[in-house]
Amino acid sequence: MSMIDCSVILVWCILLALSTTIDGAQVGICYGTIASNLPPPPTVVSVLQSNAIGAVRIFKPDPEVLQSFSGTWIKLMVGVPNEVLPLLAQNPINYSSQWLQDNIFAYIPPTQIKYIAVGNEIFIKDPYYTPFLIPSIKILNQALISLNLDQIIKLSSPQAACVLTKSFPPSNGTFNPELLPHMNSLLKFLYETDSPFMVNVYPFLSYLNNPRDIGLDYALFSTLNVMMDNGLYYNNLFDATLDSFVAAMERAGFGGVRLVVSETGWPTAGSKAAGTENARVYNENVVRRAIGNVGTPKRPGVGMEVYLFDLFDEDQKIGEEFEKHFGVFGISGDKVYDVCFT
Repeated sequence: MSMIDCSVILVWCILLALSTTIDGAQVGICYGTIASNLPPPPTVVSVLQSNAIGAVRIFKPDPEVLQSFSGTWIKLMVGVPNEVLPLLAQNPINYSSQWLQDNIFAYIPPTQIKYIAVGNEIFIKDPYYTPFLIPSIKILNQALISLNLDQIIKLSSPQAACVLTKSFPPSNGTFNPELLPHMNSLLKFLYETDSPFMVNVYPFLSYLNNPRDIGLDYALFSTLNVMMDNGLYYNNLFDATLDSFVAAMERAGFGGVRLVVSETGWPTAGSKAAGTENARVYNENVVRRAIGNVGTPKRPGVGMEVYLFDLFDEDQKIGEEFEKHFGVFGISGDKVYDVCFT
């Protein structure tokens, strides 16, 4: 794509904005594909549309998946796989422009892409790619600017909650000092481009790793106890975790950067505390808070986009058994448990 018709982009933006506007923050879902028995992408799109899900995160730019979403009112967060980053970082801008065209825009109008997620949890889980992350983001942004798409598509990089070395109480939120130079560069870019800091938040994992200090009811929004921190009151781990990130960003000098929860969820099987009822309670509370613009104690009334993990169970994922059981929907398209996205 050497040139994009600005009038076409404007029309698409207006139509998509009208078709996806809701009172509260956007609630989407992650579409993981590490599975052997998933329905075909067109069927998946039908499931999403019938459940009024207007935002989806896909982890890599699969042509068949992108084509299936093309022309719908569903907006996408498209992932750039970690292993692609060295190629983007070490080549001139025209390489990134062509990569975007060949892998994304050839299959779906750019106005359906809301975010490009550059890598996933690189600092913690894939540190080999750390030196390539910021250069990749910057050169992709230059490519978007050259295509007049930088105000339509925002770039970020989802981070695991464990990039924080301190998270309790929330006001003590602090980034890992070893990661701080990279984190500061990322936050500076996000601040300058009005892009969100993306976090993957799993109170289930926090409870599983520390059940002595974290109550299940606190992780599931069900506690009657309230923790006070600097005059703010917390009755759930989700809010406390997000405000730990807010405090860490403030401590780093970038308190104005907004948050997007790029992944959160609760498994239905495979471990202690997993189960359909707990998954329903957790996800329903997350959704209600998002669409109600509840915000967090540090940012009350500020709507926050959330992407639930996962659309379907992924039976080929490696790791702990519970990793395979986050699906909100069965492969038939029916909900495993009731959760409403609007």
